[in-house]
Amino acid sequence: MHISVTCTSLSFAWSDGTSVFEDLDAAFGPGRTGLVGVNGSGKSTLLKLIAGRLAPADGAVRVAGEVGYLPQNVTLDTALRVDETLGIAAQRAALHAIEAGDAAEEHFETLGDDWDVEERALATLGELGLGHLDLDRTIGEVSGGESVLLRLAALLLGRPDVLLLDEPTNNLDLYARKRLYSAVASWSGVMIVVSHDRELLDLVDQIADLRSGEITWYGGNYSAYEEALTTEQDAATRMVRVAEADFRKQKRELSDAQVKLARRKKYGQKMFEQKREPKIVMGARRRSAQESAGKHRILHEERLAEAKERLDEAVEAVRDDDEIRVDLPYTAVPPGRQVLTLMDLELAYGARAGGLDLRGPERIALIGRNGAGKTTLLRTIAGELEPVSGEAVTHVPLRFLPQRLDVLDGELTVAENVARFAPGATNNRVRARLARFLFRGARADQKAATLSGGERFRATLAALMLAEPAPQLLMLDEPTNNLDMASVRQLTSALESYEGALIVASHDLPFLESIGITRWLLLDGELRTITPEEVEHPA
Repeated sequence: MHISVTCTSLSFAWSDGTSVFEDLDAAFGPGRTGLVGVNGSGKSTLLKLIAGRLAPADGAVRVAGEVGYLPQNVTLDTALRVDETLGIAAQRAALHAIEAGDAAEEHFETLGDDWDVEERALATLGELGLGHLDLDRTIGEVSGGESVLLRLAALLLGRPDVLLLDEPTNNLDLYARKRLYSAVASWSGVMIVVSHDRELLDLVDQIADLRSGEITWYGGNYSAYEEALTTEQDAATRMVRVAEADFRKQKRELSDAQVKLARRKKYGQKMFEQKREPKIVMGARRRSAQESAGKHRILHEERLAEAKERLDEAVEAVRDDDEIRVDLPYTAVPPGRQVLTLMDLELAYGARAGGLDLRGPERIALIGRNGAGKTTLLRTIAGELEPVSGEAVTHVPLRFLPQRLDVLDGELTVAENVARFAPGATNNRVRARLARFLFRGARADQKAATLSGGERFRATLAALMLAEPAPQLLMLDEPTNNLDMASVRQLTSALESYEGALIVASHDLPFLESIGITRWLLLDGELRTITPEEVEHPA
């Protein structure tokens, strides 16, 4: 098989000296590869190195063919025409000149063999749900999701040999995601995709797990990877138990040997003092016993050291899968308790959301196209925006986790941030509760500005959940954006143990299904209840 991307002895460190990789070796061949790993493991950095956006400190990246790269955050110049954004403006101009009778040689050179460039462009836009964008018009104010799809369309039209996608579904609604999935499924070249999107990762051919500066390969999609990892971790856990038993055994044998040697030494000393044998014979026996005892002790110490090494290796193979625990008092909502009422609500940008009555510990998924007004609705309920008309009335304590995690003060520690939301709590109480969110000991004293994306999310969730009074209605806006799989699992675990009412705006269907949604609401001009079947098959 021809290898398209090869990383040899790759090393990279940030300007402050923080190392990301050292001597990383990896080779990516034809097919779709899902690159996974915890936040901060270097996934995006590796894509940038392959794309040539960053230079390695040492080692080399070799790519056979052209590279197309879709970064996490796509920004487009809204003054450009659609054909300029797609990178086909020069070919179109040449084509139109030839069709108008201008046979200048430079037009043919510019166009090359790409005589169907316009048809391909329109077909690609149509496949990605952008058929409404005329090639001659300027982009204007496109949504974040449309920016991602336009950039992807440009890459597909460029026909790169290697396609790099970094969290491509982050800003896409359900409808746009389905179109991106189709584009990924039909890709025939080399693709490396970084994502937390389960549905997308189930379309890949293999998983590259980046952990501690090394890549481990797993054949199959993400579901197969999880199954293999579970089998691996079960075996690793059993190995820890075996190694622990062996370590305890070696400690006992060393202790028993030391007791026996001490008794033998005491007996020998007694024989020497009683002078029952000639002095020269007794001296020889003492020296022989000391040598034998020394060898015996060294043998047991070596066995103990080997057992400790095996135990350390076994423990290292077991991944740290700590989960958040949110079994907090006072968050429970009794069945039938009125939680939220929306009355004839008209939002700032025209959408309407009247007639919603939320009772008891319901779990509501709020879905809709990009720009439909989901965030506006949540901010209006939270009291951050005034409605055009009508009102939103909350009957229980409410907390809102926005898309942009700007709840924390970067100059304060995690513990100090939580204390701001719970001024009546003692320092010991704050720290005991933070331990439930995996901030134990010195981790609670980290400044918020130094946290990774996943840690910052956890700290923000902790601050809101530990606030006083305890929230009985929790609203989350796209909570899984930029979270790695481990963080998504931790969030799922936290929400499973939360006993209050929940409203989650998200395009991440597997995540929504994992947290036990009881009602699906679609915001599309009007807010209405839909069935799970309608969610699975968007128009």
